[in-house]
Amino acid sequence: QVQLVESGGGLVQAGGSLRLSCAASGRTFTNYNMGWFRQAPGKEREFVAAIRWNGRDTYYVDSVKGRFAIPRDNAKNTVNLQMNSLKPEDTAVYYCAASARLGLLLPKAIYEYDYWGQGTQVTVSS
Repeated sequence: QVQLVESGGGLVQAGGSLRLSCAASGRTFTNYNMGWFRQAPGKEREFVAAIRWNGRDTYYVDSVKGRFAIPRDNAKNTVNLQMNSLKPEDTAVYYCAASARLGLLLPKAIYEYDYWGQGTQVTVSS
């Protein structure tokens, strides 16, 4: 089992920044690719970003490219989501997730992730 705990959500004005953190415990952190997803009210959960187990490559959904970053620190068992130039449409509950699928392509689908955090609310006001 892997336990994931997110923190860092809150209320921010449009154009502002937030940094979400996800702390992992349980199994070896480097056995997992990590991802962030989000779910807005009335909408399905959607992929936001992923990072390979060794941190060597990342992937972002088009809507956040150039604004978000997903660094990980394998020594601290953490993965963050740095969110800049926030927009009201970024408002959602953000979830950290761990995937044991270590293939060539980074996992982007919900079913490809094995463990999930409880989520943290991000609200961007206009």
